[in-house]
Formats: sequence, C-alpha cells, structure tokens
Amino acid sequence: MKVLLAGATGTLGVPLVRRLTAAGHEVTGIARTEAGASMLWDLGASSVIADALDREGLLRALDGKQADAVMHQLTALKKPPMRHKDLATTNRLRVQGSTNLLAAADLVGARRFVTQSFFGGYGFNDGSRLLTEQDRFAPAGGGKFDAVWQAVRSAEQQVLDAPGIEGVALRYGGFYGPISVAPLLDALRKHQLPVPPGGGAYASFIYIDDAAAATVAALERSGPDQVYNIVDDEPVRWGDMVGALAAAFGLPKPVRLPGALIRLMAPVVGAMMTRQSLRLSNAKAKAELGWRPMMPSYREGIAAIAAALARPQDVEDETHDGAVSGGRAGDKSGK
Repeated sequence: MKVLLAGATGTLGVPLVRRLTAAGHEVTGIARTEAGASMLWDLGASSVIADALDREGLLRALDGKQADAVMHQLTALKKPPMRHKDLATTNRLRVQGSTNLLAAADLVGARRFVTQSFFGGYGFNDGSRLLTEQDRFAPAGGGKFDAVWQAVRSAEQQVLDAPGIEGVALRYGGFYGPISVAPLLDALRKHQLPVPPGGGAYASFIYIDDAAAATVAALERSGPDQVYNIVDDEPVRWGDMVGALAAAFGLPKPVRLPGALIRLMAPVVGAMMTRQSLRLSNAKAKAELGWRPMMPSYREGIAAIAAALARPQDVEDETHDGAVSGGRAGDKSGK
C-alpha cells in the first residue's frame, strides 16, 4: 500500500517506517522540518513538510499526492507528562489533528485510516479484572482528566465514524524501549522517580517494536471500524516495573512515597501510578490480527533493553517523545 504517516519521526514512527518498508509498503511521512525529511529519506521513505495542525498548509503540501491509507501517530510529548498543561498540544493533535488528517485522507484518496489511541482512556479503574475493547472508554467524571480522555475518544470516533473510511483505532499501552527509558534511568540515578508503597496501580505496557509490528498487522489485516488493545501479555504494577528497571541497570531502588504526595508532585503521572489501575486484554488483537508480542512481559522487554544498551550500535533511532510512563507515539505535528 501507499501509506501517508503522520508522526513518522517519533518514538513509534521510526520503527514503524522500518517495518512498513520491509513489508513492501510505500511510505510518505509528514515532517515539520528538513531534518525530519532527511531522516525519513535515510529510512527509505519519502516525505512532505507540513504541520498537521495547519489544515490549509497540510492540504497544500499534499496536493497531487496519492495514498491508500493514512496513519495518525502524532503527539507533542517529549517527556512523561507531569501536569495537565503538558498534554494541551497533544489534545489538539488528537482532536484538530485528526480532523485535518481525515481531510488529507479524502484529498489523497485514502480509504483506510489507522489512528493511535491510549490505554489511559479507560479512566480510573481498580485493576480487579482485565479490560476488553467492550469496556467503557473515556468515561465522564475524571475532573481535569476529562479533557485528555475526551481528546482520545474524539480521535477514535472521528476515524471510526468517517464516511467512506475503514477506520482502525489502536489503544496502545505505555511504550518502552532502549532509548525511551533513558529519562527514567536518569531519574532513578538521581533518586527522583518515586513509586507508591506496595507498587501502586497496574499498567499495561508494550515494547516499542511490538507496537510497530501490531500497527502493521492492523493496517494489513483489520476489518473496518475496529478497536484493538495493543499491550503485552502481563500487566504490572508501576513499582514492580520501575524496580525491575533499577535492578537491571544496577541503580538505586526507587524511593517509596505516599500516593497523595506523588500526585501532588506530578498530578498526571501520579494519578496513573495510583488511581488508574488498568489491566488490559490483548486477546482480540491476537485473534484477529495474527499478532503476538515478542516481549510478552516487562521482564523480557527490560532484558532486551539491557542487551541493546550494552551494544550501542544496535540501539534503534527512537526519539525521546514517548516513555514508559505513558508518552505516545509520534512527534509534534509531524516533525
């Protein structure tokens, strides 16, 4: 297929471009800068330079282009979001950016659209059971989190409801990989990454290359108007995940602080660590997409990270805009 990819130079975008081209797809990435365009050229993709939040500029840049599918992998997260204001631009990319990219899909003749979503949109849960795609998503009553959850919901619904479009929404778990864990390792060295007593809430994660593989599978095999949880096989408490990272790299054990204090210090991440206990099922993605995570749990994933970082030449060119604590897939407006 000819694929137009927004967020092509981001944390998920880079391995996704590699997998798409390896599978024989022709990729055009949306880049904001010449440097981003050059990166895409090196990856074997072509590019257009545009900002996904600039509707008219985006459509001008794509005039005369053709594509079979559009992929939306944009965020504006350079590091884990600490406060709600850190998510403002990402919310715009999910709402306004989705609208603009759907207009772009119409212009280039694409009839398939794969959009990112996020497991945090399931809201506040107690972790007592596995959540499936049939569970309530983006519930009201989240206070300041409502804006975030509704933005994710908007991205999904715009794509799934668009006439003439085969929409697919992927609810990714928290990304982690060799480069994107670097800020966490640095914070552990400085005793700046506290976790709640008892490990705190559950989260569902996904190794970055597994996320890319699932995305290609969704492009090629999903039926129309489908939603999938893209997570590994074993949800884990935040304290256990961070503790395993520390142990793997010989770093100090994470400091344990009361959940209320962590939420005061970092309202967004703190709430994820203590109030959003989310254990997701990946059964639908496995059954319908023929996909299996190569890293079935954080244990294998962390071991792979340690091995990769011991061989710097083997570390893939991720960027720092998506981390284990919930940073998402792409770059700001398609850099």
